[in-house]
Amino acid sequence: MGSEGQELEGNVLVAQSGGPTVVINSSLAGVIQEALNHPCIEEIYGAMYGLRGILGGNFIDLAQESQHVIRGLRHTPGAALGSCRCRFQESDMDGLFHVLESKNVRYFFYIGGNGSQCAVRAIEAHAKKIGYGLRAIGVPKTIDNDLAVTDHSPGYGSVVKYVATTAREIAIDDQSMGDFDLVSIVEVMGRDAGWIAAGSVLARHMGTPFDAPHLIYIPERSFSDSEFLASVQKVLENNRYCLVVVSEGIRNAAGDYVRTSGIKDPLGRTELGGAAEHLQYLVEQHLKIKARTTKLGISQRSAAHCASLRDNEEAFQCGVKAVRYAVEGESGKMISIVREGDSPYAVTYALTDLDEVAGKVKTFPEAWIDESGSMISSNFFRYVAPLIQGEVAVPCKGGIPEYVHFAGTKKVEENLFQKKR
Repeated sequence: MGSEGQELEGNVLVAQSGGPTVVINSSLAGVIQEALNHPCIEEIYGAMYGLRGILGGNFIDLAQESQHVIRGLRHTPGAALGSCRCRFQESDMDGLFHVLESKNVRYFFYIGGNGSQCAVRAIEAHAKKIGYGLRAIGVPKTIDNDLAVTDHSPGYGSVVKYVATTAREIAIDDQSMGDFDLVSIVEVMGRDAGWIAAGSVLARHMGTPFDAPHLIYIPERSFSDSEFLASVQKVLENNRYCLVVVSEGIRNAAGDYVRTSGIKDPLGRTELGGAAEHLQYLVEQHLKIKARTTKLGISQRSAAHCASLRDNEEAFQCGVKAVRYAVEGESGKMISIVREGDSPYAVTYALTDLDEVAGKVKTFPEAWIDESGSMISSNFFRYVAPLIQGEVAVPCKGGIPEYVHFAGTKKVEENLFQKKR
């Protein structure tokens, strides 16, 4: 329990940030449902579009939303409150706390990745500085699985379930083609860490070495054009096709991305994309072999129809635990998942000081990369296999998945549109 163990009476504010996952709304549902159980919590507000929504006072009353919608969050992709990508500035602090005080916000939960955890740390520190009673807890989220300390991040299990499934389906299609010497290249997300690409190894059948994907390239190992070409040729000596999975953030020996768009994102980072096209060019120009690319893009983080039930349940529990810990007096922490065992698989939920998370990147372990540098070792299976277990039941209407949205978002959206006009 934190230093201020007594309950604070006041309101909850929850927001979402960064790239969505198919389970980010499950964490939101956990926050809402648990907050409803505590008499010290009076109102439950949701900020539209992350920190921008907080600064603009664009809130919706989540306690007024129907239970049907709150339950439906458990299978709805995207960020139900809207997300943002922006750097939090110290100059924003006075305006932000003016809003928090005006709404008597005493509990703040931010669902997001590294940047979001940095923001929680800054907000919690400022609250202490000015003597404002606030409990701020970070709820982890990222498909990249690169948050420090936590065994894995909510969102990761679902993305690798989708990527591995897609890789297997592409492989079956490639195998069925009549022509030999076909190279398929699948590009997945992963700027600084190769966890997603590595997860595609689940598509391989254990004990049959020629199953796809045949080659996997991640940012943790420098990429060599010549070594890649030699590896493709070696695969094609024993197979009618070669399936490659590559992280968008692979770099050459000089540390430069093999391909970028040349455009800067809202955080000032170079936008990635084009790694698959680079590999395609190498194959077609140097090996004179047909190559095609598949870029999974946003589909890999929004494929609710292929979500992991275990991932969904853990994301929900992260939201629940965040509220419980905050009510007990904790602040300035992130919920982390602690693995207690692989067989049977078991986890507990703990608190991690934000100083141990903010600004840090958990890269893919060197021990799980095989000697060739282009494949993931079997030791990784024990870690990743439990994370994709189970399927989420997504209700359908007219044969298409039926998702939910907050009724309160319509008015906020209309107001934002009028301001834009």
